[in-house]
This record gives sequence, structure tokens and C-alpha cells, in this order.
Amino acid sequence: MLERISKVDFLGTKVVSFSSIIQVGDSCILDAFSRALAVQREAEIFYGQEGNTPSFPVTTKPIPFLPINENISIRSHHSNPVIKVQKIDIVGISNASVLNVGNTRNVSMEARVKHIRQLLPHGHEEDLR
Repeated sequence: MLERISKVDFLGTKVVSFSSIIQVGDSCILDAFSRALAVQREAEIFYGQEGNTPSFPVTTKPIPFLPINENISIRSHHSNPVIKVQKIDIVGISNASVLNVGNTRNVSMEARVKHIRQLLPHGHEEDLR
């Protein structure tokens, strides 16, 4: 793997969460995985079993990775072995994301989110007022 020096003068972030990575410099493997269950309710009704839900296929089904059968030829020349960055200012990095300044050989990122909306039956919208 090509090795270079990574120099960052300023890196500002407010939030880094849920299996996210900030990597300054070279790495061999970056691997992040995040699962989330997001429930949005029209009325604040709690049954006591929230979060004890069964697994959903969207969060458990294997992702098919097709093999790459193409021959790839890359030729590069880096006369300057330094990666220079003056300023990075980020509000947030979330859900298996990466901020990488440097070289990485293998990267695998996965975020799976199941969104559920629980709406009131038609005609009961006035119950909220």
C-alpha cells in the first residue's frame, strides 16, 4: 500500500456517532456497521414492548456482493508523498460513515435502518388536539 504523510491543520466536528470513523493517516481496513429501528408515532402511545421487536429482513438479510470479474489496471505517480488539508469542518458524521484523510486498502461500510410510522385510524386526528 502506498504510504504517505497526512497533515490536517484543523479538523472540527460536532458529532461522530453510530459506528462512524474519523481516520487521519493510512489504514489497512476500515469496517463500520450500524443497525437502527426508527419508530415515528402520530400519538404518544407506549405499549412497553418497544425495542423488543423481532428482527426485520431489512436488518438481517445478507447483502449480495457480486464478484468483480474485470481486469483493472491502475498506474499512478505521486511525486509529493504528503496529503495536505488546511481545514475540515463537519457538523456530523453518523450511521457507519467515514471521514478519511489518507490511504486505505479495504473499506466496508453498512448502515441498515428500519423506519416504522404508526398513524392514528382515519378520523381520530382530532384526538391529538
